[in-house]
Amino acid sequence: MKVVRVTRFGGPEVLEAGEAPEPAAGPGQVVVAVAVAEINFVETQLRRGITPGPPLPEPPYVPGGGVAGRVAAVGDGVAPEWLGRRVTTGTAGRLGGNAERAVADADDLVPVPDGVGLAEAAALLHDGGTALGLFDGARVRAGDRVLVEAAAGGLGSLLVQLALSAGARVVGAARGEAKLALVRELGAEAVDYSAPGWAKRVLDETGGFDVVFDGVGGEIGREAFGATARGGRFSVHGASAGAATVIAPEEAAERGVTVFGIEQLMGFGDGANERVSRALEAAAAGRIRPVIGQRLPLERAADAHAAMEARSVVGKTLLVV
Repeated sequence: MKVVRVTRFGGPEVLEAGEAPEPAAGPGQVVVAVAVAEINFVETQLRRGITPGPPLPEPPYVPGGGVAGRVAAVGDGVAPEWLGRRVTTGTAGRLGGNAERAVADADDLVPVPDGVGLAEAAALLHDGGTALGLFDGARVRAGDRVLVEAAAGGLGSLLVQLALSAGARVVGAARGEAKLALVRELGAEAVDYSAPGWAKRVLDETGGFDVVFDGVGGEIGREAFGATARGGRFSVHGASAGAATVIAPEEAAERGVTVFGIEQLMGFGDGANERVSRALEAAAAGRIRPVIGQRLPLERAADAHAAMEARSVVGKTLLVV
């Protein structure tokens, strides 16, 4: 079968297409005939040999932590009724998804409802479940002022939609006119966080944000914390700038801000399948839609990684098998 491997740590060029034996399902596992593999930004960081949290795989390895497709084989202890069903799932060991077939634990399978395509299901697997976890944790309410960083990304665009559906006033922060246009299309106000003084400007215009979703970290995350209103909630979920935002407890207490650090993601394993199912149901009902910015063939995984790192893609990047 076709696979893509990370041959060594480095730039996108270390991703090489090749062949590998087809995998077998162990006890409690299934083999999924992969139709779509999703890519998270964290995967580009792991490929470079750096990590914001997850353990580094040892090259050579087949990347890819999430797929959508049909169940092609089941292992011992798995109900045969799964065979042929459309599913989206995390891969066993959170690796091996950039391939024509991938192994998954049966307990991680989430059925894809009618009305949702496999591409949309793959796009919602991690981003949809994470967005709902962050949204529930931050307790967004009608009338809240909400700032979403990286608002044109796969996860950020879902947070924008969820906050708007709750009746919040939403400002999406992104970089470049194409991404700002998407934020406006989703129904939010937009601000370019590459512009000097962007945080002070939105602070003056809004009076501060009741909720900030920080998916960038670095200097942008620090500036966004400064735009958080007294008594607000500051929720950290990403470090695409290289380092997650860390707020000293005394600094947060001085302004009465509740901080949900990036470590909150470690607790999202509990109830993950239920949140993914909720996201898929919301998509089937038309309440949210994943923004898919590019779909590339599996063998062009290096191009997909390069585009993501260049910040030239809106929404989610998918590999199509």
